[in-house]
Amino acid sequence: MPSFSVVIPALDDAEMLTQCLAALAAQLRPADEIVVVDNGSTDDTAAVARAAGARVIEQPVRGIWSAAATGYDAATGDVIARLDADSRPPVDWLLHLEAELLEAPEVDVLTGPGVFYDGNPVVAGLGQVLYIGGYFWSMGLWLGQPPIFGSNFAMRRAVWRDVRDRVHSGLAAVHDDLDLSFHLDPGVVVRYDELLTVGISARPFSTWRGFGRRLGWAYTTLRMHLPEDSPLRRRMARRRWRQEHTAEAPDALA
Repeated sequence: MPSFSVVIPALDDAEMLTQCLAALAAQLRPADEIVVVDNGSTDDTAAVARAAGARVIEQPVRGIWSAAATGYDAATGDVIARLDADSRPPVDWLLHLEAELLEAPEVDVLTGPGVFYDGNPVVAGLGQVLYIGGYFWSMGLWLGQPPIFGSNFAMRRAVWRDVRDRVHSGLAAVHDDLDLSFHLDPGVVVRYDELLTVGISARPFSTWRGFGRRLGWAYTTLRMHLPEDSPLRRRMARRRWRQEHTAEAPDALA
């Protein structure tokens, strides 16, 4: 059975982190390791993590990507799973990940949607349809396969080892999950499972400023990958990869 490391970037999120770690403690399939990356918190984030038995890594350089990459580097599990401090995974989250990755060894990354558990019902509803649904739909068309959703995914550790030096983890104003999606090799298989859900907070969409900031990150992330990663070029690269590996298959069986 593969071992699982759960990575959680956190900044001044002690209260939300308490609930996230409680949800992880209740998992039917316990995590082999929980890595909380303290991104320069001034509250009790680190103390909360240690009290729950998590390993705490300090990353003073602010930014979700910087913190997440630090956690991925520190993880020792065969599979690196990711949550945010305000995520609330159901009790079968890790069990679901393990079962699906064992059943489908060809899948390198497994991801699913988030479901808002708080906030104004109208705002949460719009966020569910436009932000979450729109993200998977539009970026799926662009990438040629499902995008990774940073609040709810797992990747085999070999995927991170291969891609870590290509991503823009030193930049704060980018979407870490989308940037990671862009830098995966054409042969990496990402599967989207709509039944693999976690609860997420609607806090980022509680103000127009917060919503606009996230749209700005999306614009920056897309712009920095043009024209090299345009939809057409990505499809051509994936087609070349399939052709090359299909041609190599007979030799491998000889």
